[in-house]
Amino acid sequence: MERVAIIGASMTQFGQREAWIRDLIAQAGKGCLEDAGVDSSAVEHLYVSNMSSGEFEGQGGIMNMLAHDLGVLPAYSQRVDQTSSSGGAGIYAAWQSIASGASEMTLLVGGEKMTHKTTGEATDIIASITHPDEYKHGVTLPSFAGMTARHYLERFDAPRESLGKVAVKNHKNGVDNPHAQFQKEVDLETVLESPIVADPLRLYDFCPITDGSAALMFCPESVAREYTDDYAVVSGVSGATDTHVVHERPDPTVMNGVVESGKGAYEMSGYGPEDVDVAELHDMFTILEFLQMEGLGFASHGEAWKRVEAGDTERSGSLPINTSGGLKSKGHPLGASGVAQGVEIYEQVVGEAGPRQVDADVGLCCNVGGFGNCVITTIMEAGQ
Repeated sequence: MERVAIIGASMTQFGQREAWIRDLIAQAGKGCLEDAGVDSSAVEHLYVSNMSSGEFEGQGGIMNMLAHDLGVLPAYSQRVDQTSSSGGAGIYAAWQSIASGASEMTLLVGGEKMTHKTTGEATDIIASITHPDEYKHGVTLPSFAGMTARHYLERFDAPRESLGKVAVKNHKNGVDNPHAQFQKEVDLETVLESPIVADPLRLYDFCPITDGSAALMFCPESVAREYTDDYAVVSGVSGATDTHVVHERPDPTVMNGVVESGKGAYEMSGYGPEDVDVAELHDMFTILEFLQMEGLGFASHGEAWKRVEAGDTERSGSLPINTSGGLKSKGHPLGASGVAQGVEIYEQVVGEAGPRQVDADVGLCCNVGGFGNCVITTIMEAGQ
């Protein structure tokens, strides 16, 4: 099986956009075609990662619209929905299409339009991914996050400030991302004194509601060399599913979907946690950065907070995490988030991350659906 390469990437401005989903995904798709130097006629497969265009906008069939708008007909097109890990699932689908030999040029676009809804309406749409028995009792993703954070802090004697430092770090990184929703720093005092959402988590522990789109171009490595000398290789990708009912998990501080998807990606790539130079983690809530660090082997169970306190996850640290600003600062347009993670890791390993650039040959991104209900982990390395 030939190695799968990525030769181009694009991302729209994230935030509150006037554009609707059709325009957002078309903008990212066109940008990716231009960045890769690929003619639309060369695209054989088109995947669109999207969670809820029907619920948010009343618009279905967005993959057909995008194929038309980009002029990639008669390419096979498919919408990929895996809740908030739809972007990562799209990376997996695009990788499979190339690795299987079914396509020699596959375009992945992820997008979501959310901000035209009220916060309550958007929250209800997102909450629909929880188990019905939990949802009818008022259990939401923020409440899961708050209960887990409280348990983690008390069980592992972690200071509340350590979670706040995740938000501070990611906002600092977002300043240097021109596509981020929030391009401003916040101090620890601001984070810790912001309004309580789900005790002990406060407003700045949560990512925002966001519009945006991102895209990646996949092809076999032999084809990549025809287009560019600077490309990334998807050396490992794996997905896993955890219990839908979160309270059935033996330990709420262990995200088994992260553990298993990470194992699969490491095994495929031949790399281990110690080989990863930069990582993009799904910080929908600050506590998730801790849980993913531990699930992926970047820290022992209950000790991720120590690496944060030591500064290891800063851009200048030994393992920079969320150099893009993460979901916290960059924003979280559901179907686009996992693709945008891939864009950041691609740019890091090919040396195109600008002021966010770190010394990175191997990068990892972890995209989480729900509260760890489904997870995709992807490892990329610089092509040779």
